Amino acid sequence: MSFGAVERMVAFRYLRARRQEGFVSVIAAFSLLGIALGVATLIIVMSVMNGFRADLLARILGLNGALSIYGDSGPLADYAAAARAAWAVPGVKDVIPTVEGQVLATSRFGAAGAFVHGIRPQDLRRLGLVSQHIVAGSLADFGDDGVAIGDRLARQLGIGVGDAVTVISPRGTDTVFGTMPRLKTYRVVALFDVGMYEYDNSFIYAPLKAAQLFFQTGPAVTDLQVYVANPDRAHAIGREIAAALGGKARIVDWQQANSALFNAVEIERNVMFLILTLIILVAAFNIVSGMIMMVKDKSRDIAILRTMGASRALVLRIFMLSGASIGVVGTLTGLVLGIAFTENIEAIREFVQRIIGTNLFSAEIYFFTRIPARIDPREVAAVAIMALSLSFLATLYPSWRAARLDPVEALRYE
Repeated sequence: MSFGAVERMVAFRYLRARRQEGFVSVIAAFSLLGIALGVATLIIVMSVMNGFRADLLARILGLNGALSIYGDSGPLADYAAAARAAWAVPGVKDVIPTVEGQVLATSRFGAAGAFVHGIRPQDLRRLGLVSQHIVAGSLADFGDDGVAIGDRLARQLGIGVGDAVTVISPRGTDTVFGTMPRLKTYRVVALFDVGMYEYDNSFIYAPLKAAQLFFQTGPAVTDLQVYVANPDRAHAIGREIAAALGGKARIVDWQQANSALFNAVEIERNVMFLILTLIILVAAFNIVSGMIMMVKDKSRDIAILRTMGASRALVLRIFMLSGASIGVVGTLTGLVLGIAFTENIEAIREFVQRIIGTNLFSAEIYFFTRIPARIDPREVAAVAIMALSLSFLATLYPSWRAARLDPVEALRYE
């Protein structure tokens, strides 16, 4: 449908209502504002949800493998052979043996629950999420009795680099005098901050041999962490590794281990999309009501145009262009506002926090130390198309009524 110079001139003239018709112009302005806010809010929320999922996945797969290989019962004894079999599967990037266990970490100033990861020094240095986020100390001294712990856990215990931390196992050692608690004191050589509260507040990396000795696994490990090139293929790669091992091990992929968490994020994302779409829908209804009032106020003008030779199609295009202009301008405004807000969301949060003096994004609640946001161009395009479509549909009925207006009836009592 093409719009000529006459349609554009009359349509834009009707949007600039005179003083006695100002109420119509106010409704049009609120409709435009509603669409702009709806589009901007939808883009911001969806970008934050995308960023949350992407950062959560990056943190989880950055510290833990996409696949975990466990023994059928108890520790994995012949882990070297299992690691070679996993390495032979296409798509595997790295295989790291670990010894894991829960402990109580204590110092002179406090105590907290922690999770010990026994890992070889060369393997820990290959974990970029840890090695590239050392905030104090160095991994060069990681080994023997030197451990790396999360920065938040260190602050909770009141310790720093060079201090001692004692770990106590919930499984004691049986002696002739009864069960004695198993404990070991290590020296903190590095503090890391990966940006995820759960890890920074509970993880302790210890040398593999020290962890084997403390947890009494002998030469075995509790599991093998397998890192893959494409996490979406983790399940298929896991089946190939299981076939290579002859079914003598238990394999868990990241989707199985974190299914409840990622399902909750996906459900929340879809629900938020539906709820925020209603904002745009309400704004579209405002366009309908505003256009109907405009048709009623301009009935005399429509009748004059018809008597001057204007066709019903021309009147239809005039009012469709008036309503569609509101949707187009509102959508473009919302796109600019939403993208600009998303790109600067962390700076805006810090600015608001300084003004009100309250932490708006607590790491203890939201897992992360900063608001994650990632703009998906396809989603932005989908939101824009949806807003434009609803705006266009909102103009159909009022435009049809304007085109069907009988000029004789409109001018009867003039």
